[in-house]
Amino acid sequence: MKKYLLSSVALAAGLMFAGAAMADIKIGVAGPITGPNASFGAQLQKGAEQAVADINAAGGINGEMIVLEIGDDVSDPKQGVSVANKFVGDGVQFVVGNFNSGVSIPSSEVYAENGIFQITPASTNPTFTERGLWNTFRTCGRDDQQGVVAGKYISDNFKDKVVAVIHDKTPYGQGLADETKKAMNAAGVTEALYEGINVGDKDFSALISKMKAAKVDVLYYGGLHTEAGLIIRQGADQAFKPVLMSGDGITSDEFASIGGPAVEGTLMTFGPDPRNNPAATAAVEKFRAAGFEPEAYTLYSYAAMQVIAEGVKRAGSVDPQAVAAKLNEGEPVETVIGSLAYNGKGDRKDADYTMYVWKPNAEGKITYSELK
Repeated sequence: MKKYLLSSVALAAGLMFAGAAMADIKIGVAGPITGPNASFGAQLQKGAEQAVADINAAGGINGEMIVLEIGDDVSDPKQGVSVANKFVGDGVQFVVGNFNSGVSIPSSEVYAENGIFQITPASTNPTFTERGLWNTFRTCGRDDQQGVVAGKYISDNFKDKVVAVIHDKTPYGQGLADETKKAMNAAGVTEALYEGINVGDKDFSALISKMKAAKVDVLYYGGLHTEAGLIIRQGADQAFKPVLMSGDGITSDEFASIGGPAVEGTLMTFGPDPRNNPAATAAVEKFRAAGFEPEAYTLYSYAAMQVIAEGVKRAGSVDPQAVAAKLNEGEPVETVIGSLAYNGKGDRKDADYTMYVWKPNAEGKITYSELK
């Protein structure tokens, strides 16, 4: 009888240990699941979901399965903070998100205070990682890297043209526009016009009239695809057809849906297309087989999940602060978008940008391709 009791106790202890070892890891995905930027929210969500499916199918992280929770911030800072607080209450340990810099920055403070690790696939404003927080990481680059590429391209190719710099007054849009302006000013190009518009504006006739009067040849726009598409389409309707240049915020085929034929010839900065990376081949095939084209930030979101998984493995722990410390040691993490190494504050050491042009592809659809 005594021997039987000891066996039962041992069995119960073993089951308890196994249960602890196989506990779930809660990871949140925060982004604009609805609203005007829902196409980007879909990229973040689909990328994370496929990564989780692949990681769990391979046995999880250190034997633990990932459970995903989705939060819709509608690209609104207040809603982003609400999502962050909900994640805290739900016991989320890691977050992939947000999309907008203006949402990621205030949300990150909630996460930092509550011991949650955050990695954004898309927020490029330098402030996100420049406040000394322990928990902020990116798989994308920064506006002060992207702006240098855009500003140099303008100075190299449009030095004698009339340039306007327009932005949407957000941390992302104005931040990118200002970095581009700074780079082109340093190279000797001064803008003829510097203006801000409001996110959600629909009628840009006054702005277009002002640019026409200034004889603008090149329009640099810092902001997202919706307003960019409307500006270039309405400009074409008024026989105003400058060369439009923008950043990664227009990296969605919805830009062409909104702007129509007028978007042809638009220039855009973004990282090298991750769909062409050999490390992404298997993942890209899965997305396409499911009827989803993994453009723009889809694979950046997938990579964010890989970074979390590798950080947990290296730390031997699901403690977010231990994971952050281990990643910031700088040892590269292999992902679908390439080898990522962190510099001690959550920024990539090797982020790069290249120039794209919007033009018809072989099927006649206007989309973006790397400028050769």
